[in-house]
Amino acid sequence: MSLAIVRSRGLVGIQAPPVSVEVHLANGLPAFTIVGLPDAQLKESRERVRAALLQSGFEFPQRRITINLAPADLPKGSGRFDLPIAIGILAAQAGLPAHRLAEIELMGELSLTGDLKPIHGSLILALAARRDAPERSMVLPRQSAAEAVATGHAHLLAAGSLAEVWAHLIGTAPLPRTHGPEAPHKSPAPLPDLADVRGQAGARRALEIAAAGGHHLLFIGHPGTGKSMLARRLPGILPAMTDDEALDAAALHALSVPGWHAGLWGHRPFRAPHHSASGVALIGGGSPPRPGEVSLAHGGVLFLDEVGEFRRDALEVLREPLETRRASLSRAARSADYPAAFQLVAAMNPCPCGWMAHPSQQCRCSPDEVRRYRQRLSGPLLDRIDLIVAMEAIDPSCLTRTSPSEPSAPVRERVQQARARALSRQGLANAELPDALTDLHCALSPDARSILERAIRVHALSARAVPRLLRVARTCADLEGAPTLAASHLSEAIRWRLPLASPRSTHPEPTPS
Repeated sequence: MSLAIVRSRGLVGIQAPPVSVEVHLANGLPAFTIVGLPDAQLKESRERVRAALLQSGFEFPQRRITINLAPADLPKGSGRFDLPIAIGILAAQAGLPAHRLAEIELMGELSLTGDLKPIHGSLILALAARRDAPERSMVLPRQSAAEAVATGHAHLLAAGSLAEVWAHLIGTAPLPRTHGPEAPHKSPAPLPDLADVRGQAGARRALEIAAAGGHHLLFIGHPGTGKSMLARRLPGILPAMTDDEALDAAALHALSVPGWHAGLWGHRPFRAPHHSASGVALIGGGSPPRPGEVSLAHGGVLFLDEVGEFRRDALEVLREPLETRRASLSRAARSADYPAAFQLVAAMNPCPCGWMAHPSQQCRCSPDEVRRYRQRLSGPLLDRIDLIVAMEAIDPSCLTRTSPSEPSAPVRERVQQARARALSRQGLANAELPDALTDLHCALSPDARSILERAIRVHALSARAVPRLLRVARTCADLEGAPTLAASHLSEAIRWRLPLASPRSTHPEPTPS
């Protein structure tokens, strides 16, 4: 009777709890049993492990093999347990000293030839290993180890096959430590520039406010007025990501999409799902629950073009993540909680055909069609959007002029300065301020307070809209370098909400102060 215990890790959302792979070899009729809540994919590892051992030149024991994955109440899946199971069988068969296995964690999927394939979530696994046991070595497939370098794990080892891992454990050919590049690649990729945008001074101003404060934004306008063009230029004026933000974003992408590479490090995500996307695609789901678009946009921008064409039930799933900045997925067998601190930018036409109130085009939509189209965005969802921009028709002279508009670089500089003022004052972007701190950091002068009270009465602002309006005013003040909120800052913030605040509004173009 032989026993070996190999250390590995599970994956539950963005958590990677430790898992002990206990391998027991006993006399009796040959059998291969895996217990400990394995899913169908993990049960199939029996055949992969058997073939990999034989193809790597090892003897497969003709004994009763029992694999226990502890803790037993933690659901386990994926092929990442192939490597620890195979090594456990070899260690139990050869009588490898227990201390050799106690010093290392193993994760990797085996091919039938014994080669190691990349696995999902290597960044999350390496982060957890570095936090829980920084002195312990961690073995990953080569491609996965290259992704996990960004975590800074000091004892990260890369292997290409089962034979290489076994040679390392018995001391005949130690695996080299993976260092990767000296620093993750953080040079910005070429991004669309605001210099390409002609006209739309009001919309450009709103985009700058949104970037400085982290506010959600909605563009409403006729086709061809530059709604999508402006939205795609938002990442180019956002402040640079911190290392923690970059690591969170990279971990979520590596969990969802295999083959994440260091060239994406530090680039704010920009996700633009098609309007046919379902609620599950936006919020996440499946078995096990995978992150959706709201989590893949964490730290960046979620752009919903033609938002009026999305299904209403799909849009409604955004309400909780917009408020809590997290996506909590509960399913019958499993649950997961993913960060979802994204910045929403939506664009829509004023009506289904797009030409309502256009000076030269005729609208073909009936009043009922217009009402149904606009009702795709419910009141509670619209209440969570801070800036609403009514796009104006572009002057033909703007399209023919040769002088460029202001580029992204100076706008980004102003945005970074405004964000730095907010962080030094309160440690958070203005859009993230909780209600308890909003009154403290958004104190109003008597003139500004009277303006706010009048706006609440005239435009029927909700209790949720008022703190958001104050945060936008705080951002306007930060862009000017003003220490306190003036009446002009609050007036500008109110103008950005006018298209929603009053049902009689015809979406006038806001006038920046």
